[in-house]
Amino acid sequence: MPQLPAPDYPADVRARLEADAKEVIARYPGSRSALLPLLHLVQAEEGHVTRTGIRFCAEMLDLTTAEVTAVSTFYSMYRRKPSGDYQVGVCTNTLCAVMGGDAIFDELKQHLGVENGGTTEDGAVTLEHIECNAACDFAPVVMVNWEFFDNQTPETATRLVDDLRAGRTVEPTRGAPLCTYKETARILAGFPDERPGAVEATGGAGPASLIGLRLAKGEGAPGHGTDHVIAPRTPAAAATEEPPGGHSDEPPPAGHPSSHDAPQQTAASDPQHPAGPIAEEGE
Repeated sequence: MPQLPAPDYPADVRARLEADAKEVIARYPGSRSALLPLLHLVQAEEGHVTRTGIRFCAEMLDLTTAEVTAVSTFYSMYRRKPSGDYQVGVCTNTLCAVMGGDAIFDELKQHLGVENGGTTEDGAVTLEHIECNAACDFAPVVMVNWEFFDNQTPETATRLVDDLRAGRTVEPTRGAPLCTYKETARILAGFPDERPGAVEATGGAGPASLIGLRLAKGEGAPGHGTDHVIAPRTPAAAATEEPPGGHSDEPPPAGHPSSHDAPQQTAASDPQHPAGPIAEEGE
């Protein structure tokens, strides 16, 4: 049985979306490049990508509905069914998992009474496990509408979803203030982020992210034994250092965390220390 054509938006909604879509399309030299933000735009209207939204994108970009559907089903950021005002994603990739992400996810499934991708009966929270969000140094991480909640436990994550369902104010660990999923989708479509303080908010690098930089400078790594502690640079030593971007053939001091990466004394790629041919066995 052939599928019925997708219904259109009401006239006032269609006119508003067309004006927004034309603004988005004008940013690109080729109109079809605007497909991803347009999918966010229609998702901001209904909370997920509907057949009506797919038809709208296809008509605005002179594409087939099959082409739009192929893109919208490829990316997990686009929802294909109604979901909650707050998408709660628990990272269950390797590091977050071993640091407690699996335990958090299991606890939230039981607490909310939903499985992966399920939405609570009140329509407030959709729970899902997510892949790495490049915040491994804050593991385990929970994200709500793509805002970070770092260093979570089953207890803190449970309080978080309870606060969301109760309508209480929830503050992300870092970054911009929290907003609903529809509001997030409109921001991802490329429209101004009008949340108070959002422009000034930055994720920044936390102490965990900066340990590597401290080690590279020869400073001590907090929380480790003395074998991992490097003496801080003295003013005299700092005065003799290479400028940023400079290079030195001197190997790092013994015990330096990157001493295994020191320049080798002979290497085929080092013209100052050419390597001889490798002798064959028996020569």
